[in-house]
Amino acid sequence: MRRALVIALTTFAAVVAAGGAWKAQPSSPPDGWHAFEASWNSSGVRQSMATELGRPAAILRLTGAVSVRSGNLGRGFRGEAIAYDDGRSSGVGRAVWVDSRGDQIFSELTGGEPVTTGRRVNATITGGTGRYAGITGEYAFTWQYVVESGAGEIHGQSTGLVGRFRLGGTTE
Repeated sequence: MRRALVIALTTFAAVVAAGGAWKAQPSSPPDGWHAFEASWNSSGVRQSMATELGRPAAILRLTGAVSVRSGNLGRGFRGEAIAYDDGRSSGVGRAVWVDSRGDQIFSELTGGEPVTTGRRVNATITGGTGRYAGITGEYAFTWQYVVESGAGEIHGQSTGLVGRFRLGGTTE
């Protein structure tokens, strides 16, 4: 009996000394949303044609590095995007971010003005593969600069890329 009491008190003391170490695992926010911040540097090609408005319509194909600075999303991705700019006021596109394991995050892109420095882009995360299966969310960024070199080559860097995501949920 005395031995059982010593074992029980020792076990209790060990649990108290641990101070609730089992709580050290980070938990998901109550609503399931996780915030993240990143940057996207890309280059690619822009093909354009004249319109009656005097501003060209264009298609873009961009690829580059997406570096996540904060949030539980992963640290780095290869980002690819294809977009259409009508030369007036509407831009739409699709993007995919691919991590080092080949798992993907898919997005729809929208923007108001033609792709230029200072243009704001909004995105809806529409799904994913692998560890990102069931992901939903949103993000937005501004093109810090867009440089066009000869033969339709284009280079850009984002600023203020912030968003939120959750796994297995829907955006609200």
